Amino acid sequence: MNKNKISFWRWLGFALAVFGAFILGNANTASQSFGWTLCTASCMIWVFMGIKDKDIPRTLMEIMYFVIGIRAIINWLN
Repeated sequence: MNKNKISFWRWLGFALAVFGAFILGNANTASQSFGWTLCTASCMIWVFMGIKDKDIPRTLMEIMYFVIGIRAIINWLN
């Protein structure tokens, strides 16, 4: 994979995490599922980056956050 493409995905993962955390922190219950969706998408990007970097601890941590994010999205939508 091209280094510029990898850099793009890392920056996108970071931006999604920042925007998701901002939305989660605004205490508006109507937007919580969207905030969790952004954060979960960010986690998936970081899972792929962790696999690419062969960084097992980071990959496992991001998988854990991804699963928790899916659970949170389901809980907020119900």
